[in-house]
Amino acid sequence: MGQPVVHFEIIGADGPALHRPYAQLFGWEINADNPMNYGIVAREGNVNADGVGIGGGVAGYEGVGSLVTFYVEVPDVAAALAQAETLGGKRVMGPEEIMPGTTIAQFTDPEGHLIGLVSPG
Repeated sequence: MGQPVVHFEIIGADGPALHRPYAQLFGWEINADNPMNYGIVAREGNVNADGVGIGGGVAGYEGVGSLVTFYVEVPDVAAALAQAETLGGKRVMGPEEIMPGTTIAQFTDPEGHLIGLVSPG
């Protein structure tokens, strides 16, 4: 059985400026009321009639550039990151515990696509 995609990110220079078009286009409720001003798109309320859908984030960070990525849930972030490196990927960040019980990492695949890894939280 494969590992599921559990989170997406849309990152740019100006998070609030990105919130409006995505909220209007897709009907997403984006909540950035948190210390990092990270625009959270909760899974609840963003699923189809069959209950299919994932949550994500829309945010802005100076100097990061624009990117869209997804996060795959794996049982061991460090092990998956190490395996990605043996398969031609390059570590970008992590593993890093972002909150108790949740660890993330990012790597680029051999063609430069940014992929995220996350442990069950």
